[in-house]
Amino acid sequence: MSTRIAVIGAGPGGYAAAFYAADLGMEVTLVDEEKNPGGVCLYRGCIPSKALLHVAKVLDEASHASEWGIDFGKPKVDVGKLRAYKDRVVEKLTSGTGQVAKLRKVTYLQGRATLTGPKTFTVALTGGGEQQVEVDAIVLATGSHPTTIPSLTIDSPRVLDSTGALDLPEIPKTMLVVGGGYIGLELGSVYAALGTKVSVVEMTPGLLPGADRDLVKYLANRVEQTFEKVMLATKVTSMKEAKKGITVAFDGEGAPAEQTYDYVLVSIGRRPNSKVPGLDRTKVTVNAKGFIETDPQRRTAEPTIFAIGDVAGEPMLAHKASHEARVAIEAIAGHKAVFEPLAIPAVVFTDPEIAWAGLTETEAAAKGLTVEVVRFPWGASGRAIAIDRVDGMTKMLIDPATERVLGVGIVGSGAGELIAEAVLAIEMGATASDLKLTIHAHPTLSETVMEAAEVFFGQATHVYKPRRK
Repeated sequence: MSTRIAVIGAGPGGYAAAFYAADLGMEVTLVDEEKNPGGVCLYRGCIPSKALLHVAKVLDEASHASEWGIDFGKPKVDVGKLRAYKDRVVEKLTSGTGQVAKLRKVTYLQGRATLTGPKTFTVALTGGGEQQVEVDAIVLATGSHPTTIPSLTIDSPRVLDSTGALDLPEIPKTMLVVGGGYIGLELGSVYAALGTKVSVVEMTPGLLPGADRDLVKYLANRVEQTFEKVMLATKVTSMKEAKKGITVAFDGEGAPAEQTYDYVLVSIGRRPNSKVPGLDRTKVTVNAKGFIETDPQRRTAEPTIFAIGDVAGEPMLAHKASHEARVAIEAIAGHKAVFEPLAIPAVVFTDPEIAWAGLTETEAAAKGLTVEVVRFPWGASGRAIAIDRVDGMTKMLIDPATERVLGVGIVGSGAGELIAEAVLAIEMGATASDLKLTIHAHPTLSETVMEAAEVFFGQATHVYKPRRK
């Protein structure tokens, strides 16, 4: 008899779980309120934002081309066409996941699920009616939603969250981004490239609080040039609707007492969607941060219920959810599987991009670990010089005793693509010698990984830095 499973939530974790379960011969039901699988990532997050960031990069490069002797003139932006392009990207991907679900014979129910027990739930179908479902196991992949500040929440179409900002209501003259994290900086970069005077306010002393400072400084320098104003160590104390704008009050050194903006984008993080209807009818537990608690197989306190993705804990990343999905399904299938990655890559898709994997300098310092940090500046990279993007750096954290690579951080154009090699190196237990001896194509930015490893030995061809004795 085939194992019957249900996945509630069809984001990158949910549909990955459903499709893998179908591949293993299970009878699968996938439930979500959207027309097709995709979740926040495909509909309102990762994918549409990257489509717009691509446009922003093209605009920036066209503007910068005048320094190379090529002048395209001032661009004309058709907001309607731009919005349509973004929507086409989303439609193509989500219709694709819908087709793949059919090919795998996954039963897709569009609606809202309510748990009625450890193995049962009902679905209020979007088209009307209700369907009862009984299975052998349930995977919760309900995702997350934007965090709000109740004291600063006002009912105005001019106050946006990330979803609203991606809808491109218009290209405003001015915009305030509340929160200097990756979402705010990515979307702020899009609007700045389109011609908006963007200001950002961050309550901590620096942008991207979770990243190492030496990586962030390259992006901070760029933001200082492309944004209208950067206000650090500053809080927003109030917001009120004004005529054709939002008036914002600040508390922080160097910040204006009050300023009016056409739009305000609030991007201060995300919260897990752990308030699943009917969850109290099970043994599933939720911790103080709102995450559903799981074991290494992603099984909850209720043996038949698993949780993956944003709802199951940080980091809230689509690729982490997809890998948790495979672990949960293999556990349901009775395989020996646990989620224990040595490195989960994080990428900030600004310009320049920032990416890191494994141990960071901040974590090493907090844990009192002895590591050797080596850096290769992109100013010494032939490829970076050729494309006029020397605003980058590749660094490694290496165990001085074993020479094992413990962490890698990259900032620069295309850093998100380059980090994959670092993740593989960390997972495989590679040493600095392994990376130094791996022949990289020339001239490429990937060479900077090899040359950072060479710096560890004091043998980097393009920089002179003898190894410390």
